[in-house]
Amino acid sequence: MKTDFKFSNLCGTVYSKGNLVFSPDGNSILSPVGNRVTVFDLVNNRTETLPFENKRNIRRLALSPRGNILLSVDELGSALLINYRKRTVLHYFNFKGKVRDIQFSPDGKYFVVGLGRHVEIWRSPGYTKEFAPFELHQKLPGHYDDITHISWSPDSRFFLTSGKDMTTKVYSVDSMEDYTATTLTGHRATVIGSWFSKDMRAVYTVSADGAVCVRRFRVRGVEENLLFGEFPVDEEGKLLPTMWFTEHRYYTGTISNVQSAAFNPASSILVLGMTNGVFGIWEMPDFNQIHTLSISRKKINTVAINPSGEWLAFGSAKLGQLLVWEWQSETYVLKQQGHFYDMSCVGYSADGQYVATGGDDSKLKVWNALTGYCFITFADHTSAVTALQFTKGNQVVLSASLDGTVRAYDLVRYRNFRIFTSPTPVQFNSLAVDPSGEIVCAGCLDTFEIYMWSMQTGKLLDVLSGHEAPISSLAFRPDGLSLASSSWDKTVRLWDVFDRTKVVERLEHGHEVLALAYRPDGKELCASTLDGQIHFWDVAKAAPTGTIEGRRDIAGGRKTGDKVTADNTSSGKSFNSLCYSADGTAVLGGGNSMYVCLYDRRSSILLRKFQITKNQSLDGVQVKLNSKLMTEAGSADLIDSDGIDSDTEKQADRSLPGVKSGDKSNRLLKPEARTRDVKFSPTGRQWAAASSEGLLIYSLDETMVFDPYELDEDVTPDTIRDLSRKGDHLRALVNGFRLNEKYLIREVYEAVPPLDVVLLTKDFPEAYLERLLKFIADIIESSQLLEYHLRWISGLLSNHGTFVKARSAALQPVLRTLQRGIARLHQDIGSVCDKNHYMMDYLLIQGKRVAEAKEEESGDITMNDLLSSFNDGDEFETDGEFDEDDTMDVDSASAPSAAAAATSV
Repeated sequence: MKTDFKFSNLCGTVYSKGNLVFSPDGNSILSPVGNRVTVFDLVNNRTETLPFENKRNIRRLALSPRGNILLSVDELGSALLINYRKRTVLHYFNFKGKVRDIQFSPDGKYFVVGLGRHVEIWRSPGYTKEFAPFELHQKLPGHYDDITHISWSPDSRFFLTSGKDMTTKVYSVDSMEDYTATTLTGHRATVIGSWFSKDMRAVYTVSADGAVCVRRFRVRGVEENLLFGEFPVDEEGKLLPTMWFTEHRYYTGTISNVQSAAFNPASSILVLGMTNGVFGIWEMPDFNQIHTLSISRKKINTVAINPSGEWLAFGSAKLGQLLVWEWQSETYVLKQQGHFYDMSCVGYSADGQYVATGGDDSKLKVWNALTGYCFITFADHTSAVTALQFTKGNQVVLSASLDGTVRAYDLVRYRNFRIFTSPTPVQFNSLAVDPSGEIVCAGCLDTFEIYMWSMQTGKLLDVLSGHEAPISSLAFRPDGLSLASSSWDKTVRLWDVFDRTKVVERLEHGHEVLALAYRPDGKELCASTLDGQIHFWDVAKAAPTGTIEGRRDIAGGRKTGDKVTADNTSSGKSFNSLCYSADGTAVLGGGNSMYVCLYDRRSSILLRKFQITKNQSLDGVQVKLNSKLMTEAGSADLIDSDGIDSDTEKQADRSLPGVKSGDKSNRLLKPEARTRDVKFSPTGRQWAAASSEGLLIYSLDETMVFDPYELDEDVTPDTIRDLSRKGDHLRALVNGFRLNEKYLIREVYEAVPPLDVVLLTKDFPEAYLERLLKFIADIIESSQLLEYHLRWISGLLSNHGTFVKARSAALQPVLRTLQRGIARLHQDIGSVCDKNHYMMDYLLIQGKRVAEAKEEESGDITMNDLLSSFNDGDEFETDGEFDEDDTMDVDSASAPSAAAAATSV
């Protein structure tokens, strides 16, 4: 089994805090998710989490105008310089202060950083590795209070800074004679943002109380507005005294305060996000209200507008919500929201195409493993979801909850079609479904019983009693013959659910059992105990076969409130979730720690140790704590000294003016780094972990791995291409797999004539069969040669069925990957056919009408007759499928072929 799993994507969390940034083309949006950055492709409907981490949660993002350089700054001012196109980190830098805002100039030569009350201008670094890429251009005195917003002028010569001191300052990048920074006053609350107009004849400022000011630039005593930057001079060449004045003052008229704002100079659109979840769009400079909409129940923390001004992005940190709204058509481009609280469980569908997550917020979400998008959310439970599982057919997902119900959801019609309950109220914390999908079992915390229902009728079939403590986990044997249950009473019991006369097997352990899992072949079972050990049992003999000591491997870091070191603490040193790999050769385990461990079953050794996060904003990440951070009020990490991250900032900060340490009673809650559940994908290509950061997905990346198989000196790319040109396709394909270069394999694979596929599959060596099936599974979703691939699959499985059946356990991951690809293509083609169904009906009816008309005239039907009738666009009517007012728009490129089909019919 390959163990080079790499971090692939982060789902389940779409926005945490900070600002949103659109790409220069406006088709993607960058969102800070904890200490990572997720890119949402709004055109291709895909998500990508960039493969780097900041030390702490990200507070500000800045992308250069060309999209080459990305600056990611965390809460304490540590920044990453990233080559955005290549997804590589170029440099680490510390601004030595909390960054309030950071913005690139429109020409990309400079970027401005607001550090507390001061402003620093830096020259933009290159997008290659340098020894010292950051060069300070100028450091300017700032406001009397913290800076809240920075924006540039269109010509990149000036920039505006807004602050909590209710003022806006106008700075020049380069020193200019007789020019000093100008301060614009007049607001009575914190200035949220300020911007130049496109023609630089006005400055728009917005404050938290909803006041919007339009300011103009002119010469003193002259009532003619000037273009800022072209300063007038007198006859002697001296600058004339100029001034800014407030031309208009507007108010939003809402009872809530303004939390965030954005302005698009190209379209002169001003967007304001309120604290009550309402946003408004106004056209400047006349402040004409265009639209107002409530999109969230909590405050809108950030607003962004794409360069063309068509799409608006909103982020709500309290709900973890990210929305992209097209204001002209009033439709959602993107609407995603993560779990409000931690994820508690995760499950893969049988083909690995979908991932379902349950959370403490009583919601069940289903994600597309390929795109990373959540496409359905079920909120029927009234308490935390504790366990979930897909049925074998991928059309039903079941979830157990602490509210005492087990619910079955239909993934075709997206509805809850079955509710399983117990005679007395209990709390379910484990769930299992037999392979046939007919029997549903759930274990409870309080009565220590296992309830069994029928999926078809929903009736309670039986109650399995015997455990003397809460049941921690349930698992059906892959063949469906028995049910295994683990409990805190230090036992694992094997139940025969179809024959109750048999004796229940008891597997005794020395400590409380926390989790269990069956091997895919059903011959072995593993269970984790509270002392950090993993025990393996032979199911047929009910005898132990091995033990893995994982206490030191799973041990996490030291928590902020711990009085003892990480080595001496006993918390978090056990596995609360186990899972076998798809081929059964490895075991994956996770617990209340920042580590996930992968063990080899045969040798019982640690293969790899994955650290799910390096985010120091979480508790339990650091092994040693810094004693300098300890104060008389507790750890400094738990005290919000500046109030920037507090929801009740104005009410919480009651410190006297001049106090540097802030209000010591204003503490924060640091979430703990832990893994609640881990699952391997049935395809064996990836695994997922439900962690405090979100749904982490790790997958195999073989693009840069050279892994030859039975390689000889004569096997080279040139000789392989020569064999393919000569028509010896079988040898060329086999040698391609021996060299194992994917581009070369695809070249000789697609060079095989379609009529020769059936003959090649008969003589294809069985030693390379698994590699060929895996190769087809990898390219089938991205290739257009659908019929060609299906010929290969059909021929291989028909001619080598005995070999596939004999090695079904080893080939199961590959076959599941094939099933997922074919199912996805079937779904895509089905949707296209459904869209064209009515168009074909219309063409057939038009053909019949033309035929009837020609019969009356005793003439022949020609293609021109049908096309002319098709292009007439007459109203039509069918047997109950269309109304007489319906019309159909058809692509002109498809009209001749469709008309020909109608003529032949």
